Amino acid sequence: MFLSPTGVNPTMTQQNVVPAEDVAAFTVAAAGSSPLFPYPPPIALRKKYLSQIDVVGVGTSCWLESMKASSPTHPMAAPCPIVDSVLEVKMRHPSALNQFDRIVRASKGKQIVMFMDYDGTLSPIVDDPDSAFMSNAMRKAVKEVARDFPTAIVSGRCLDKVVNFVKLAELYYAGSHGMDIKGPETSQHAKARVAKGVLLQPATEFLPMIDTVYKALLDRTKSTPGARVENNKFCVSVHFRSVDEKNWGALIEQVRYVLKEYPRLRLTQGRKVLEIRPTIKWDKGKALEFLLESLGFANCKDVMPIYIGDDRTDEDAFKVLRDRGQGIGILVSKFPKETNATYYLQEPSEVKDFLIQLVEWKRLSMKVLSKV
Repeated sequence: MFLSPTGVNPTMTQQNVVPAEDVAAFTVAAAGSSPLFPYPPPIALRKKYLSQIDVVGVGTSCWLESMKASSPTHPMAAPCPIVDSVLEVKMRHPSALNQFDRIVRASKGKQIVMFMDYDGTLSPIVDDPDSAFMSNAMRKAVKEVARDFPTAIVSGRCLDKVVNFVKLAELYYAGSHGMDIKGPETSQHAKARVAKGVLLQPATEFLPMIDTVYKALLDRTKSTPGARVENNKFCVSVHFRSVDEKNWGALIEQVRYVLKEYPRLRLTQGRKVLEIRPTIKWDKGKALEFLLESLGFANCKDVMPIYIGDDRTDEDAFKVLRDRGQGIGILVSKFPKETNATYYLQEPSEVKDFLIQLVEWKRLSMKVLSKV
C-alpha cells in the first residue's frame, strides 16, 4: 500500500523543499534543531560556525575540526569544552541499564514502540561499511523485541541494505535517514489499517540528482586512498573511516567541489562519514512521527516510544521525543556528550542486554497479569 505524504499530514509533502537561498536554515542551530556539526565546534570556531549562511562556504578548517570530533578514537572526540565535566553529563544522562527499573515504571500502562538505528547501535562501527554485520545474538534479541512491541529500524543506509543486514520481515524499516519507509504486510501491533505495507518516499524527485552526484563523487574522490562512496538511494555517504587523517582536508574539498553545482543538496556529518542529502524538511524525527501515526499512535497518551541511536542524525528523533514530553531517547556512546537523549548505553552489546531485559520484563508482566 502506498501512502503519499499528503495523505498523512499536510506538512509532509514532496513540495516541502528548502529553497537555495534558505540553505542557511540547517547550518544554524536554531530553535534547538540539530546543528550542521555533530558536536559543538571548539570555542574559537563557534562564532564563525553560527554565522555561516552557505554550506559550501563553510571553511575547510571548520570541517576538519568537526571530522576529528566525530571520530571516536581521536583525541578531539573527548567531551566538548562547553561540558562542565564528564560526571555532570553522566548524572544528566545515566545508563539505561542502571535505570532500567525507572524506564519500565514510566511505561506502566503504556504501549512501548521501539525505534533503533543500525550502524553503531545494532552493529559495531567497522572500517568497511559493507561488513557491518549484526551478531546472531543481536538479531535474536531484536526479533524477540518485535514479537512484543512494534519495532522499527531507522537508518542512514538505503532501505534494501538495512533490510538485508537485519533480515527480519516483521519489522518496520526507514532507510536513507527516514526518506524511504516501509512496513510488514501484516502487523499484530498496528492500531491503524494504514500500517500494512506502509510506504513513504518524500524525496523521489531527488533520485536522478542523487545518482548523478554519487557518480561524480566516485570519480572525484578516487585519488583519496581509503575513501568510500556509498549510494543510499536518497542520500550519498562518503566514508572516511579508512582515510589517513592527513588526507581529510583534501577529501572535504573534493566533496565540496562536487556540491557547488547542487544547491538543493546539503552536506552534514556523522561518525566518520560525510552525508549528502536533499534539503527537504525530513529527518529521523519526522520518520518517527510518521511511523507512530501509521501505527495508529499519533495522538495517544498511552504510548511510550523508545529510540536508541548513536549518531548526530539520531538527535533529530531524540529532540522529537523531548519536545513531545513523551518517550525515551537512549544515546549509544562510550564518551559522554551533550545530547537530547535521556539515557545512554556504551556500545551495541549493552543495547542487546537492554533489549533482552525489556523482553524478559514484558513476559514476566504478562505472566503476572494472567494469574490475576
